[in-house]
Amino acid sequence: MKVVAFNGSARKNGNTTSLLKLVLSEIEAQGGETELVELAGKAVPGCIACYKCFERKDGRCAVDNDIINEAIGKMRAADGIILGSPTYFADVSASMKGLIERCGMVSRANGDLYKRKVGAGVVAVRRAGASHVFSTLNNFFLIGQMIVVASSYWNIGIGREPGEVMDDVEGVKTMKDLGNNMAWLIKKIKA
Repeated sequence: MKVVAFNGSARKNGNTTSLLKLVLSEIEAQGGETELVELAGKAVPGCIACYKCFERKDGRCAVDNDIINEAIGKMRAADGIILGSPTYFADVSASMKGLIERCGMVSRANGDLYKRKVGAGVVAVRRAGASHVFSTLNNFFLIGQMIVVASSYWNIGIGREPGEVMDDVEGVKTMKDLGNNMAWLIKKIKA
């Protein structure tokens, strides 16, 4: 069982990182192999609508000077994909949006590369807008014919300053439950 998580936060060790690590630690405790990919400090521009991925059908983005083709490879190799984003102006971060657009477009151009993989979105929020972020993340999974795993509440942790989400008792429980549910579901699918 292999799960890759992408952190769309501009902060490497912020609240989104803390939430993703909670989920991944539960997967690891159940024997899973995990990887956390940080988008912080990396330029991840959006799709330029060149449609070369539809022409070439090689499972790669034509823009080849950033992390996207590496991300596509990691998604293809994984059984589960987690997308984590802070809430910026009631939506995902710009780098997460770029990842969603480009990895999603290449997937669609190549017969839905992540079809039937397990997906989960994780959201860090200070106050409001998290539901929209959660929806944006889940839409990536749903349009790609993936299986979205649930938790005991929406996958949201509340906090502003780095580490504050760890004081959100319900958010911490939600992340742990998400990790356990994801591991359980992947095991069932692979059985």
